[in-house]
Amino acid sequence: MSPQDPPNPGNPAPEKSAPERADAAAGPTSAAPSSGGDGSPLVSARSISLDLLDAIFRRRKPLDEALAEHAELDKLAPRDRQFVRALVTTTLRHMGQIDHALGQCLEKPLPARALLVRNILRLGAAQIMFLATAPHAAVDTMVTLAATRGETAFKGLINAVLRRIARDPQAFLAAAPAGAVSLPDWLWQSWVKAYGVAKATQIATAHLYEPPLDFCCRRPAEAEYWAGQLHARLMPLAGTLRRPVASEGGDRLHQRVEDLPGYAEGAWWVQDMAAQIPARLLGNVAGQRVIDLCAAPGGKTAQLAAAGAQVTALDRSRPRLARVKENLERLKLHAELEVADAALWHGGRDFDAVLLDAPCSATGTIRRHPDVAWLKDPRDLPKLTGTQDRLLDKAISLLRPGGTLIYCTCSLQPEEGPLRIEAALARHAGMKRDRVHTEEVGGLFELISPAGDFRSLPSHLAAEGGLDGFYAARLLKAG
Repeated sequence: MSPQDPPNPGNPAPEKSAPERADAAAGPTSAAPSSGGDGSPLVSARSISLDLLDAIFRRRKPLDEALAEHAELDKLAPRDRQFVRALVTTTLRHMGQIDHALGQCLEKPLPARALLVRNILRLGAAQIMFLATAPHAAVDTMVTLAATRGETAFKGLINAVLRRIARDPQAFLAAAPAGAVSLPDWLWQSWVKAYGVAKATQIATAHLYEPPLDFCCRRPAEAEYWAGQLHARLMPLAGTLRRPVASEGGDRLHQRVEDLPGYAEGAWWVQDMAAQIPARLLGNVAGQRVIDLCAAPGGKTAQLAAAGAQVTALDRSRPRLARVKENLERLKLHAELEVADAALWHGGRDFDAVLLDAPCSATGTIRRHPDVAWLKDPRDLPKLTGTQDRLLDKAISLLRPGGTLIYCTCSLQPEEGPLRIEAALARHAGMKRDRVHTEEVGGLFELISPAGDFRSLPSHLAAEGGLDGFYAARLLKAG
């Protein structure tokens, strides 16, 4: 399952950093960690941040996993934990710009073995350029951190580079606008090819913002009431609410999701507006037998169950499916859950509808998961597209004649979207594309591709906070 929904549809781990302006000049002045008399929490929070970057770039571990596995993180005060998340996500979100600035300050590239030093420099630059940390605090703690990690030989270099950036951070930002500089080259080139330079730049710019929090109401008729309770606004898609990162006065909305009104009652779950659309494309599913393949984290399973479908939900991961079960219980919804590899499952057939949210590169979720941009590689795509083809074939075999299949991914890569559908239609003569209509996507005609599929970009609805990048196609089986 692609990670477009939060890890837990009712209890995500939203980023804690302050809203970042498109010019990347603003950041949270209140996010600095607390400090004891000897300043040790300052260093320990940054040390944990360095561990997390090391897990991502040396061990290729997703940030959410690295956060969950770090034994020292829970020992920090809540404010310091927030600072760690803010520092790491800000560094990842702006890493292309940060590396560009570092490249201007280094007379020669750092050796490959100096990854730890490079990550220390990245953390220091992120504090100076984006988090409004006092320059002396950012520089001194990074120099101290280098010493504690056995990189004493680089203390002078770290001090000199960070002080140079601190003298005029805006100049370094101006030299690295959003676009080709702010993304891995392969990703930038692929988006330019697929969408053109202008749209690719808009997508890259959208990634500089911390995304808002979207809610899917269990009862759409109650959306207006919960909008008032949650300080959220109604979105074009019926029953969808959006809670901004900050209030109109600019104050951060720090409240935990579990403490928000309606959580305990199971009135809503967290799910990006774009991620809500694929399940809605099945239309009225009340009383129908629907199978959700690769179901975790469960937002779409909840949608189908709330709409009255008889839902069977599969996922390979037992722990992830257990969290789906917990959330369905909170939401007072029911689905038949089964731990299984969807491609190998033989538990039934002739379903009225199949929803396949296939494993993918997740490049449409970079604004929520900025580590994705730096963890993925073009060499990942052949394996992923092979899996997507196998799952599509399986999904078609489970569908009754006359049934409906929704294929979707949270990827911006055409190889994982329309090209997979064209290949599937070529393999299966009995399947045909069913065009998506404007009213099915909240009246937003720009979300429909020329071929009639659903395609959202992070730059869509930019003034309202953007959308996750999503693709979905609807296919009908003959008969």
